[in-house]
Amino acid sequence: MNKSLITNIVATLCVLVGYVSGHAIIFSIGIFALSGAVTNLVAIHMLFEKVPFLYGSGVITLKFKEFKSSIRKLILEEFFHKDKISHLLQSQKDNLDLTPVIKKVDLDPAFDTLVGVIESSQFGPMLTMFGGSEALQPMRSSFVEKMQDTLIDITQEPKFKALMVNELIGGNASSIHDTIEQAVDHRLDELTPTMVKDIIQNMIKTHLGWLVVWGGVFGGLFGLMAAFV
Repeated sequence: MNKSLITNIVATLCVLVGYVSGHAIIFSIGIFALSGAVTNLVAIHMLFEKVPFLYGSGVITLKFKEFKSSIRKLILEEFFHKDKISHLLQSQKDNLDLTPVIKKVDLDPAFDTLVGVIESSQFGPMLTMFGGSEALQPMRSSFVEKMQDTLIDITQEPKFKALMVNELIGGNASSIHDTIEQAVDHRLDELTPTMVKDIIQNMIKTHLGWLVVWGGVFGGLFGLMAAFV
């Protein structure tokens, strides 16, 4: 439903009915309502579009750099400020659980490295006598399981958690913020004045439609008062 169109149609009908019937009050209400609605409609159009010879029109496009700067400031200072990132990391220190990550880590290369170390050591010739590295392959699954359990136990220790959080807060909070800042700057550099205009226009289009409606309503009320003056 186009609220602006309906408001203008109703106001225009009042003008026509008042003019044809000679009813001064209806005509006055229609004229004032139509002028209020059209004025607000033109004002909304001027907000987003540049109108020749009308100073100040197209303000969204003209203030493109200021809008980009405001968006950047909002994202980096209100949502991803370094202090807020640090606070988030600090709040998660008691819930730090690396078990799901460790379970997904491929530890087969660690076993292969261990086998390689044994083969290149003084135990290599002895291992060869018992079938070489193939003799150790049945131990692979047991080794991976034991390594996972050991790593999980280590990461569950309070000292390890405290160290991990301190490292994240001390170094990575700034690093995370810098990464986000670079991503935001890169995305904003891709924006054009037209894209910014469309984003803002789509956000507030519904609410701007009510400006036309209320412009017609208040204009009609002024017209009614003018008819009795």
